[in-house]
Amino acid sequence: MNNEWESLKNACAACTRCALHETRTNVVFGKGSETAKILIVGEAPGEQEDLSGMPFVGRAGKLLDTLLDEAGIDKADIYIANILKCRPPENRDPAPAEIALCTDYLEEQIRLLNPRAIVCLGRIAAARLIKKDFRISKEHGAWFMRGETPITAIYHPAYVLRDPRKKGDVLADLALIHEKLKEL
Repeated sequence: MNNEWESLKNACAACTRCALHETRTNVVFGKGSETAKILIVGEAPGEQEDLSGMPFVGRAGKLLDTLLDEAGIDKADIYIANILKCRPPENRDPAPAEIALCTDYLEEQIRLLNPRAIVCLGRIAAARLIKKDFRISKEHGAWFMRGETPITAIYHPAYVLRDPRKKGDVLADLALIHEKLKEL
């Protein structure tokens, strides 16, 4: 880990900007290669992530791993992070104030990683990184530009666990992401 990554991780671990630091077990900074081609962004850690300090290790994370494998996307090409680095109580949606206070950490991760593409998992991440009125049911799989970086959103794996009929949509979107990577 280079010095900038280490400094950012330490700053995040010491963060007390919002009340979530009072109830967290661990800060969930991110995982993957610091030279990854794709940044995958979720909304916030869940219980398993809070306990382990790693993103996407629970049921949704296991499904995400399976979907990435099925789409032929190499995990060595991926870095995974969340908008929030601390778990909201009861796994509730992140509050707008929490997102505003925590987004600087994600923006710095994006700057340091400089990914070839960003993939948002679900509506909340897409509304923060693509556009405020993002409609996941209508716009999943569509590509947008965030500065010079192509960005898209897919259904969150937790949503697919609740509605397995969406798995086909996610696999189709991941296949397009895999193809996009070949172009970049």
